[in-house]
Amino acid sequence: MLVTGSRGFVGGYLVPRLEERGFRPLGTDREDLDVTDPEAVAAIVASERPDAIVHLAALSSVGAARIDPRQAFRVNFAGARNLLAAVSRHAPRARVLLVGSGEAYGPLAPEAAPFDEAAALRPVSVYGRSKAAADLLGAAWSARGLDVVRVRAFNHTGPGQSDDFVLASFARQLCEIEKQQQEPVIRTGNLESIRDFLDVRDVVAAYAALLDRRVPQGAYNVASGTGLRIGALLERLMEIVGVRADVRGEPARLRPSDRSIGDASRLRRATGWAPRIAIECTLASLAEDWRQRVSAA
Repeated sequence: MLVTGSRGFVGGYLVPRLEERGFRPLGTDREDLDVTDPEAVAAIVASERPDAIVHLAALSSVGAARIDPRQAFRVNFAGARNLLAAVSRHAPRARVLLVGSGEAYGPLAPEAAPFDEAAALRPVSVYGRSKAAADLLGAAWSARGLDVVRVRAFNHTGPGQSDDFVLASFARQLCEIEKQQQEPVIRTGNLESIRDFLDVRDVVAAYAALLDRRVPQGAYNVASGTGLRIGALLERLMEIVGVRADVRGEPARLRPSDRSIGDASRLRRATGWAPRIAIECTLASLAEDWRQRVSAA
């Protein structure tokens, strides 16, 4: 088994999970595999001839993709293209989990039901477009005979996440305030947006379940089905850390208010998966992780 992007946030949880389930994952990351290099990708697939691949390698930050759209498409779209082409030539029987994003759907209309997999892909961010393009490419390769599972993962967080992501950023700032390393001010983007958050440990459980070849190929949302207001999550983190702070919006972080919620019924029917970790537990573990990181800095 091959796992690209194995030393990233999600990979750090997924590889041990796969080992627990009896897999022997070979992890690669950008230091040893440039997914934008088709020859390098073909070489490792030809050498390993894996029976399964989880493609995590990505430029995963919405903000970073907005700053460098060309790089976002090179990594997220061309990287997926290079992998699928290599699998077609050298490991055509492998199951490929092409890990995408709920951002591919774009915003959910007011009062609309959560996105299911039949919803149109109407992304509005550079990141979402790059992931939607890779998703459609995966569907095309699937139609040509490859065993491709297209994962549309909604927001997830947990210990170890970079502060490029909203809840980790809040947790870091609050812990720095607690340690008097920062003035009591939280700098934020739009707090009115609604997002569907999962614990990263639930997410990797879903990925592992989708590697079972009895699960039909196709698209699967990985989502809680519950929308949470970003501002309410910040309030809860303040309570957990025990810090009060002024909240100031920063223009560079602001995006329009919108909703994004996923329906994971198809995944549940196919695998029996359901989220097990409550958001309260996730926030508490995220806060404790940042408290330790800030103390060690």
